Amino acid sequence: MPESHPQQPPRRSGAVPDPGALVLCGARLADGRTVDVRLCAGRIEAVGTAGSLARGGPAAAEPRARVDLSGYLLLPAPAEPHAHSDTALTADTCGPVLHEPEDVQRRTTEAALLQLGHGATALRTHVRIGDVPGLSALEAVLQARRALRGLTELTAVAVPRILTGAAGADGLAMLRDAVKMGATVIGGCPDLDPDPTGYAETVLDVAAEHGCAVDLHTEGDDPARLARLAAMAGRLRPGVVLGPCAGLARLPQDVAGRAADQLAAAGITVVCLPQGDCGAMEESQGPGTAPVRLLRAAGVRVAAGSGALRDTANPVGRGDPLEAAYLLAALGGDRPSVAYEAVSGQARAAMGLPEVRVEAGFPAELLAVRGEGLAGVLSLAYSRIVVHQGRVVARTSAVREYCDSAVVAALDLPRQAQGGS
Repeated sequence: MPESHPQQPPRRSGAVPDPGALVLCGARLADGRTVDVRLCAGRIEAVGTAGSLARGGPAAAEPRARVDLSGYLLLPAPAEPHAHSDTALTADTCGPVLHEPEDVQRRTTEAALLQLGHGATALRTHVRIGDVPGLSALEAVLQARRALRGLTELTAVAVPRILTGAAGADGLAMLRDAVKMGATVIGGCPDLDPDPTGYAETVLDVAAEHGCAVDLHTEGDDPARLARLAAMAGRLRPGVVLGPCAGLARLPQDVAGRAADQLAAAGITVVCLPQGDCGAMEESQGPGTAPVRLLRAAGVRVAAGSGALRDTANPVGRGDPLEAAYLLAALGGDRPSVAYEAVSGQARAAMGLPEVRVEAGFPAELLAVRGEGLAGVLSLAYSRIVVHQGRVVARTSAVREYCDSAVVAALDLPRQAQGGS
């Protein structure tokens, strides 16, 4: 089995000092080139032909370390745009899920490290506020964020249940407190409120007041409600994220198409969840159809996330962006490059993060996966090296062994092979 070894969280919060350059040697890029990549001060300083950057030049800092990436494909790191850390890793819990702060912080940290080991160097997690947890779950997630600083970038989404009417007064007050505590994104599910339109209006108003992003849950099976939401969201910048919008696939094609046009006109990004219980591949229309292709055709940015991670919604969730990309390619018909972009470039854009390319000047947020090409690593990606802020923060290695038998000998298979996928 693969073993993941993320580094322990730093003792001090804040940026980790960069004592010198790090050179990634002999990496293969998606376009087929084999290159060296020099990282310094959290950014990509240079990309050159293999062997050209292994030594510091007159104008370059002497590399503090070199990492041999021969046999690895080097990619922009993926990001996780839709997690639920406050309920993660509770599938085996007997009875109701407890929201004790210590337990939430532990599970949030464990889940974030698991996803970091898969390659996600940034994570957006939805956290319920109000009801039983009050603000304690959010505080625990924010504590985990502080402990993980330097390893991964974690963003909390405050998710109130009710925001309208007499019952919503407490929810609104708690939402404002959540923003003051450090939640930088406002979310929630309008469909759970007696007044879904009023709920969405309140979220958009509070977000505009505090300069927060908006990330709402919706099934997307009510075209009139989607149209109203798109009209309201059009006045908010930097934009709104909706997910998973699985209900769009249950609408007639022409109705879903009009809804997609309205979402595109409003600049709304849709995050689908191929691994979750409400992913993009609905059995009603079969794989490779709406909403992903329909949304893209309308001009909607579509990102992909993992959603539930071993909780009641998905007890076998893996939290692996490469699996989400694999499902988009295998079931949704995406080209491997398009599928990977959904969990990397599009996911980062949905989260308001800077663009990453394996080019000089871009952030050093990278994932190296053992394998020849993108299709191969999406199919079988065991060995991985993760870079965050210019530092190697996680390694996963795999070794495959075959038994010494007559069958193996007859097939002329090696007795031992690196898990080169």
